[in-house]
Amino acid sequence: MTWQSLPQMFFTRAAPRGARPAQLVKRHGQWQAISWQALQERVRALARGLIALGLQPGERVALLADSCAEWVQCDLAILTAAGITVPVYPSLTSAQVAYILNDAEVTLAFVDTPQQLAKLHQVRAQVPTLRQAILLHEAPTADAWVLTLEQLGAHGTPDLEPELEARLRGLSPETEATYVYTSGTTGPPKGVVQTHGNHLFMVESCAQIMDAQEGDVNLLFLPLAHSFARLEAFLGLYVGLTTAFAESIEALPQNLREVRPMLMFAVPRVYEKMYARVQAAAASGSPLKKALFQWCVGIGRRVSRRQQQRQPVPLWLGAAYRLAHLLVFRKLHQAVGGRLRYFVSGGAPLAKEIAEFFHAAGILILEGYGLTESCPALTVNRLDRYKFGTVGLPLPGVEIRLAPDGEILARGPNVAKGYYKRPQETAAVFREDGWLATGDIGELDAEGFLRITDRKKDIIVTSGGKNIAPQNIENLLKTDRYISQAMVYGDGRKYLTAILTLDQEEVANYARQHGIPASSPEALATHPAIYQLIAQRVAAINAQLASYETIKKFLIAPEDFTQESGELTPTLKVRRQVILQKYQAQLERLYEED
Repeated sequence: MTWQSLPQMFFTRAAPRGARPAQLVKRHGQWQAISWQALQERVRALARGLIALGLQPGERVALLADSCAEWVQCDLAILTAAGITVPVYPSLTSAQVAYILNDAEVTLAFVDTPQQLAKLHQVRAQVPTLRQAILLHEAPTADAWVLTLEQLGAHGTPDLEPELEARLRGLSPETEATYVYTSGTTGPPKGVVQTHGNHLFMVESCAQIMDAQEGDVNLLFLPLAHSFARLEAFLGLYVGLTTAFAESIEALPQNLREVRPMLMFAVPRVYEKMYARVQAAAASGSPLKKALFQWCVGIGRRVSRRQQQRQPVPLWLGAAYRLAHLLVFRKLHQAVGGRLRYFVSGGAPLAKEIAEFFHAAGILILEGYGLTESCPALTVNRLDRYKFGTVGLPLPGVEIRLAPDGEILARGPNVAKGYYKRPQETAAVFREDGWLATGDIGELDAEGFLRITDRKKDIIVTSGGKNIAPQNIENLLKTDRYISQAMVYGDGRKYLTAILTLDQEEVANYARQHGIPASSPEALATHPAIYQLIAQRVAAINAQLASYETIKKFLIAPEDFTQESGELTPTLKVRRQVILQKYQAQLERLYEED
């Protein structure tokens, strides 16, 4: 490993880049650049400010904010001052925030809005270790307990530089850098203890295999409280990317066209939405336009198959593909900026159909796999070696093997130390022989590509003894333009059922076209004509499945799954237990009707 700590890597790599742009932020309608030199100076000033506030090496500092340039600046400042960063999702409730702050024994907390500050005020009495709040964007207040970022920087006077240097020298690859709390799909969140060395190995390993060059622009919009986005941020610092920060998820389409990134990390939900919109636009066209779209996709798929097999594309097929690009695919490329070389997908399984469609259109999505416990990546598809439906090959320096029951085991310098203050859970997952028990079930093909079949705890075993991976079926269901979310049920039952939510925009359009009253989303969800529509779509998907995998019955939820209702994690994975608690009685009635 080249570096001793993340700050050492950052300052060493940033120094020669000088006035070149490190970050892009949109202010007053204009994208503005922050240079590498300015970024270094900002980080050092904030780190000195933290020392002035009394931050001791090893103390925990929370970051409760949406992703932004200041998030990365503060993260680096915490690490530079030898503190430990505790990222907190801004979508969490006050009670959930209090749980994490108490569990990690947080002393200082950064927040970005008055709403997040209000959460801290609500839980302040419950978190005795919390000494100070720091606002990222807001104006100064009369409350001495609250500082602004500018005030923090002003506290960091130059006379603290020797202390800062001493703390930097004291960091090593074994030093704890961050406690990242799991999203809580399998119980209360656990703090994963990640070291500087874990992350340094990860960025160096990824940099070996990714086509990412200094000066390339990436658009970051995922929550930095998640390790996947944090990897994107650290990789940008290591490689020298110009990282643009999206204004919001709603502004992402516009920001893509403005920033024109060369690469971008996203979760499958983003690609599912893009795919659904393209399919809806194609379906709403005239018969001629529909036929043209299908012809172009067919040509694209033929080219895609040859590229996947690393075979030459015949001249006639290449000419037909260029025509398909001009007629149809060019609009899709323009929608993502026109310079994109590839997307990276992680955080949840990506439907194979979606990856194949985008590749047919000339946009490559490289799917990878990992966990918070592996900081975060273990495998990824490469630009020159990829297989759709798999999560790729192990990263350089990472080992993958399968346990007798199919569970994926992993080993490498990126595997975290364990869970904070949880020795029993640590022993169950971080094994004594150095292998990480991922809890995921998978298969390795002859070339070493890994395919995830399901979560070990999510496997459905029917009363007939069939083992079924629900995520594969759910991914298929979500590719339908009228279906937003899906959760498959049926453990110990004769057959499978499902809870589905509607894509409100597409279903509302369908209702208007067919004269169906649509006074509210709840009314649509209970309308017989909409139920019949969804039944037809489910039947078409069932045709692609083995008989024991088919959905025999389903119910339509009156509203979509959301983070706010607790049904989705901040990375948009379904919380099965929460959804089951809400809809258990209705699911049972589906079986009682027999």
